[in-house]
Amino acid sequence: MSSEAVEEPERLPVEAGGSWQDGVRGALAGLKYGAQSALSPRVLQGAAVEIGWLTTHLAMYPFGLVGGSGARAERLNLAGLTPAQRGLLVGDVRAAGTPILLAHGIIDNHTVFALMRRQLLRRGFSSIHTFSYSPLTLDVRRTAERMGTEIEAICEESGSDQIHVIGHSLGGLIARYYIQRLGGDERVHTCVTLGTPHQGTVAARLLPWPLVKQVRPDSDLMAELAEPAPECRTRFVAFYSDVDQLIVPQRRARIRHPDLVASNVRVRGVGHLSLPFHGDVVHQITGVLAHLDEQDDEKNTVA
Repeated sequence: MSSEAVEEPERLPVEAGGSWQDGVRGALAGLKYGAQSALSPRVLQGAAVEIGWLTTHLAMYPFGLVGGSGARAERLNLAGLTPAQRGLLVGDVRAAGTPILLAHGIIDNHTVFALMRRQLLRRGFSSIHTFSYSPLTLDVRRTAERMGTEIEAICEESGSDQIHVIGHSLGGLIARYYIQRLGGDERVHTCVTLGTPHQGTVAARLLPWPLVKQVRPDSDLMAELAEPAPECRTRFVAFYSDVDQLIVPQRRARIRHPDLVASNVRVRGVGHLSLPFHGDVVHQITGVLAHLDEQDDEKNTVA
């Protein structure tokens, strides 16, 4: 598996109009588009990895129901640290001490970040928190408001002016709404998203659940996120997989907004659930967050 920062012309299936019949036809067209190469060796390998991670994650999932993972107390000294931890602390004490908030997907919990949390701690990051919400959540906007409240509390407790957010799937969309629409760019330095439907997903047309309706390509929420955001200062990094089963087409997990400072990183052969676990993805994320002052010079342009 390799990943790279790329910008590609988007090829989309025909999207639906107003009727529910058109909606179903659009969803089926999107699923057909996403399944065109389903029997390729790369896709089959990704599916095998996904099944393995799913099995592991299902075993861990109940532990996420009994309470949050809490936060690691800040420790800005060198005693007992590994060379990697010591290197980050010596090289950039501000980066090491900037809090990190992890936000899971729609039917998940904080256990999906078990590996990433461990690697972040090994890298030297000292303040890691989790944001949880119920699978019965009905509205991205209200959940984003609650995320903002938690971020304010973390900043007050830690004494930090800014925070990083890593969001998987819907967690990334909640974070983006908070940043782009609720003034969260003042608090969030970097927002990393993994398999997040930034442009909606055609697959969401198959489910009538109110929250799922919000991630349809033609939803009010998608229209709101497409509105101008000229003053947004947060750095975005969006990882998207070429075999993501839930984002259809997969390119819709990219950020395509002319006002946002964003990098889109394509990940090959890694399924939707596997993104937070994959070693190369986690390694790239720790590298991004270890350099606070590296901002992209150019903003994305819409193809």
